[in-house]
Amino acid sequence: MILHIDMDAFYCSVEERDRPELVGKPVIVGGTPEGRGVVAAANYEVRKYGVHSAMPAATARRLCPHAVVLPARHSYYAKISHQIREVFHRYTPLVEPLSLDEAFLDVKASEALFGSSAQIGREIKIEIAETLNLVASVGVAPNKFLAKIASDLDKPDGFLVVDPDHVQDFLDPLPVSRLWGIGKVSQKTLHKRGVHTIGALRQLSQAELQKLFGKVGAHLWRLAHGIDDRAVIPDSEAKSISHETTFDVDITDTETLRSWLLELTEQVSRRLRRHQLYGRTVQIKIRFADFRTITRAHTLSEPTHITQEIWCVAAALLEQNLSAKYRGVRLLGIGVSGFADESGQVSLFEQSEREKQGQIDTITDSIKDRFGQTALRRATDLKR
Repeated sequence: MILHIDMDAFYCSVEERDRPELVGKPVIVGGTPEGRGVVAAANYEVRKYGVHSAMPAATARRLCPHAVVLPARHSYYAKISHQIREVFHRYTPLVEPLSLDEAFLDVKASEALFGSSAQIGREIKIEIAETLNLVASVGVAPNKFLAKIASDLDKPDGFLVVDPDHVQDFLDPLPVSRLWGIGKVSQKTLHKRGVHTIGALRQLSQAELQKLFGKVGAHLWRLAHGIDDRAVIPDSEAKSISHETTFDVDITDTETLRSWLLELTEQVSRRLRRHQLYGRTVQIKIRFADFRTITRAHTLSEPTHITQEIWCVAAALLEQNLSAKYRGVRLLGIGVSGFADESGQVSLFEQSEREKQGQIDTITDSIKDRFGQTALRRATDLKR
């Protein structure tokens, strides 16, 4: 069985934990009290007013003028994320992080030691609450797709187990929007045919879905039948390390996208350095407002884990693939692959510059680990 563990309103929950006077108040992390920038996270209290992540801070301010607005402390959240993963690793080595606040765990081989998958999920949830004073929602299911849906359905403070013998009973009543790959346009196409639930979609043949959606049709058919064969792959065994974020609203401002991509690049670079990995290929993923998804990659002459080198490639790929007519971006991601044991001596930069950039990364990591993300920031990131 697979667990999907997702921390509830993670950034905001950390701030509320550290400042108990915030509990029960609407809290926004990111942006500024004056309404500049973008919301990085919103707690459940402020979501009642329609505020959500990736929303312009000025809009959030109008919706909830009395919200408490706090600066994001990403490296501090990263330290706590590391503590959470230490809990995971006490139960299984098969942990695949998706971001700072969520991960997949494969616990099949751990059941002989710790009990059923459901028991393990309960124990992890309790341990996180007792040792870190944070709340996690847990989904337990036969595969990744089902586990992720399960953890989301019962939020906040959720715990949901999908019985392997009753997968269709679980899936069929859910709206088709729960399927990965179904956007607003796809929903309209299905609704016109009277298909509103996964159960109704399951009545369509694979050929019918492929006629409607092309190659994606086969993917939707498999998910509607609860089929997902992807394995849980930990960082130490991964062929790539990546981060992506899905925006609650489509982002139309290019500078905002660049700023988000820089943050994702820094997260990926730090993970590479933490595992002493050097990657040769940089890839970005863009999902547009119409749900069209593209991936674009560039392979370097020598592998690297230097933030600036990876960022130069990622920023260029983003610029090359945002047409003047794009109507917004729904998802943005970056990954690095093509690992080697160590970096070569030649790169995009002269060796002296590369050494300087490596020193900057080392110092930056150290300062952020100690004082938090906002203690030291790249100028590009200030635009967000």
